[in-house]
Amino acid sequence: MKRTFVAELPGRVGDVVRLSGWAHAVPGDGGAEVVLRDHTGQVRLVPPAVGGDAGLVDAMAGLSRESAIQATGTVLGGGDELEVTLGELVVAGPAVADVPIHEASPLEERLDWRFVDLRRPRNRLILEVQTTIERTMRDVWSRHGFLEIHSPKLKPMPNKSGSHLFSVDHFGRRAYLAQSPQFYKQMAMAAGLERVFEIGPVFRAQPSPTSRHDTEFTSIDVEMSWIDSHEDVMAFEETLVHETLRVVQDHHGEDVARWFGQAVEVPALPFPRVTLDEAQRIVGQTGWPVDRGADDLDPEGERRLSEIMASEHGHEFVFVTDYPELARPFYHMRCEPDSVATRSFDLLWKGLEVTSGAQREHRYDRLVDQARGRGIPVAAIAPYLDFFKCGCPPHGGFGIGLTRMLMSLLGQTDVREVTYLFRGPDRLTP
Repeated sequence: MKRTFVAELPGRVGDVVRLSGWAHAVPGDGGAEVVLRDHTGQVRLVPPAVGGDAGLVDAMAGLSRESAIQATGTVLGGGDELEVTLGELVVAGPAVADVPIHEASPLEERLDWRFVDLRRPRNRLILEVQTTIERTMRDVWSRHGFLEIHSPKLKPMPNKSGSHLFSVDHFGRRAYLAQSPQFYKQMAMAAGLERVFEIGPVFRAQPSPTSRHDTEFTSIDVEMSWIDSHEDVMAFEETLVHETLRVVQDHHGEDVARWFGQAVEVPALPFPRVTLDEAQRIVGQTGWPVDRGADDLDPEGERRLSEIMASEHGHEFVFVTDYPELARPFYHMRCEPDSVATRSFDLLWKGLEVTSGAQREHRYDRLVDQARGRGIPVAAIAPYLDFFKCGCPPHGGFGIGLTRMLMSLLGQTDVREVTYLFRGPDRLTP
């Protein structure tokens, strides 16, 4: 018999069905029936009438909570009062231990038993939303002519700042776990692929745990050629985010409101934009101390800026642009040849930085000069610089932290809540 899901039962009243799921409640919990839970809902499994199968009644009485079960029976009732009168109960995977956690358990304990914690409908919803985000983005990329790449995560040289690196032995040579696919995205531009994306793991050896950082996470990366400036990159990203949230709202808006108390808002286009200098001035006017010479906003400054944008523009997003060159990687393009400002941006969503991007410098001689100006030995990055020796189009791109996107969308303050299996300085299990 084909499996029936709990959500399908209202249309099956009077039918004999087969259900599969978890023993959400058992007679030992105080009732006379078993409650079966699958990912679509819950339903009571009631014993047969008096004089029925005694073995079946005994099986129900001996059932352990959270056992994996299959049940066959007749759907009775109507509306929200459905139940299934059992004809057969099979314990496919008996639970041999008490459930070690519950919804109110501390987060660290829930992470220790993550496979149990993920059985909660609320946590399954996180992964359903994540799946919709990735599927929708792939649809958008396909419509806009992007190719998917899978760059290596073992690298012969560091990228980005050169700090926070994991190094590994690679047959007697030192290799590094990729902090970003950045160099290989740019190689794709030099190869003439023009528009590429990647969804994959990246690694950051950040020793201090925070609620926003992890040592391994999923990065959503985009690179595109033949741009006029970083404005073209921002315009594509806001289109991508707009379309993604529209689909998430359609598919999951009610469930997100139910389980997380958050409204999924589809942002208007275009997103507000402010330069870093303007952002510092705006935040300073709120009374928060701001160093106008600093190369970034601190987390509280980001929150305050986002609150002001929401109040004045009715918008959850804001691009902060034109970061100074010392705040960005050496390969970011300057706004002007003699400028210290770069054609770069961060995207804040509800006060959390979810994206970093820029137009890259594509001219070999200028890349060499910018590397030397930062004290980077040219020989150390020679394989990267080779990408630009045979001609490369103007290009730029961005990276989105998938878990940070989920944090903002679902109103969560800790990245561990929205990560399938979190990795941090003090966690390598399960």
